[in-house]
Amino acid sequence: MQRLLALLTWLAFPVYVWQGLGVRRRTSRMLPAQGPVMHEIAGKAPAISLLVLGDSSAASVGIEQSEYGLAAQLAGLIAKRTGSTVRWRAAGFNSATSGQIRDHVLPNLSADPWTHIVLAIGTNDTKNFHAVPRFKKEFGGLLYALRAKWPEARVVWSPVLEFTRAPAMPPLLGRILEIRAIEMNRMGARLCNERGAIAAARLPITNPEAGFASDGFHASAAGYRAWAEHLLDFVLGDGAGRPHLNINEA
Repeated sequence: MQRLLALLTWLAFPVYVWQGLGVRRRTSRMLPAQGPVMHEIAGKAPAISLLVLGDSSAASVGIEQSEYGLAAQLAGLIAKRTGSTVRWRAAGFNSATSGQIRDHVLPNLSADPWTHIVLAIGTNDTKNFHAVPRFKKEFGGLLYALRAKWPEARVVWSPVLEFTRAPAMPPLLGRILEIRAIEMNRMGARLCNERGAIAAARLPITNPEAGFASDGFHASAAGYRAWAEHLLDFVLGDGAGRPHLNINEA
């Protein structure tokens, strides 16, 4: 049934174009956060090396300082949990899709010995109305390339967030994109299982007003904190994931 709904969204493509242009006109384009994109937190050996790779969420778009972004907050939580030295890097790019990360970013990343890699990718593939077969080829190729370059790293993919919860999304457009996101996430989880990566559970969004930035699409500092809390156990391999941070309390 869900796959049929995804196919039917092509009939709603004119709505997607019309409402999408309206969202673009109303939404200011935010820049990546200021501050370091690489850092080290002192601790005991052996060190943990964390690479957060992906789209604007990996670049901490939506906030002013990178220390409150996904990579920095996740690194801090890892250091607190393990007591280990944590070296981290955020490699995020506005509007990036899986294919762009695979073709233009990954080949230009130095082969540093990352032990843990978090992928924050798929939102733009969905938002740009990429077909599932295209996502399969591009995201699947990205996983292969990561495995070839860092065969021993623990690779965790954070699935596409719920479009219907983003304040910037008109209800109908949000529903159209959400139907497609569900199919993207299904394919992404399958590819992770087949290609040696871990698909995290989808981040629960309990309070969109607090969790999203002023543009109603990117995460706020509280949203990134909730995201980092949610991913922590998936990254460390400590189970199926701890309860997410309630951003009402963040």
